[in-house]
Amino acid sequence: MSDQNNGQPSAAERSAQFREERVFLEGPRSRIRELFFLLKIVWEFIRGFRIFHFSPPCIAVFGSARVQPGTPHYDLAVKMGAGIAGLGFAVMTGGGPGIMEAASRGAREAGGIALGCNIRLPMEQKPNPFLNKYFTSRFFFVRKVLMFKYSYGYIIMPGGIGTLDELFEALTLIQTKKVLDFPVVLFGSQYWEPVNSMLNRMLEEKMVAPGDLKLFLVTDDIGEAIGHLRQTVLLKYQAKRTRIFKKFIFLGE
Repeated sequence: MSDQNNGQPSAAERSAQFREERVFLEGPRSRIRELFFLLKIVWEFIRGFRIFHFSPPCIAVFGSARVQPGTPHYDLAVKMGAGIAGLGFAVMTGGGPGIMEAASRGAREAGGIALGCNIRLPMEQKPNPFLNKYFTSRFFFVRKVLMFKYSYGYIIMPGGIGTLDELFEALTLIQTKKVLDFPVVLFGSQYWEPVNSMLNRMLEEKMVAPGDLKLFLVTDDIGEAIGHLRQTVLLKYQAKRTRIFKKFIFLGE
């Protein structure tokens, strides 16, 4: 397992970081402070690109960090991770506990690869122990860009507000054709029924188009979810990139 982050910050450093982020979101600051903040963001993207550049094609699995081992949601996420690995894809998660840990565990136990894009929070979220490689981000938007950039499809397991954010980010990117032909699977029909009802209400009010409700599959069956990925991703991309990049020793790759 590789830790790409050269140690964890102290509590004081984390507190200072979050103060800085809150100030940034409160409006204009001096030009020099804005410039230095921008450089931090660029550097974070560069670090993430370096870590995941040579990774295999991924399927992202999103879900709650609060799910405990031995519960039905956890066990299903383990099976989902194993199924994705069986297709030849790496499993990309947010790198933390709960559903993220379960999917990573399933991939590793099936002989596959588990990647994590962890987030640094006031209460430190530690990377789960089943990751082959991970990156710890300070900014949610950097984390999200990296997870979507390296994934060919998205599995949405039961989760909370963060999972909803990731679901609608995926649907927005597909609806606006920023990404093309990427499958989205909502796993757990009963859990996601309120969201499905809300989207149907949007359709009734003509806030979305009929085709928008076909951008995702709702299922309770692992086999159906994996079959959907096989039809929409595996056959199209043949689980490999069209270009293989070479590593350069002088870049430390």
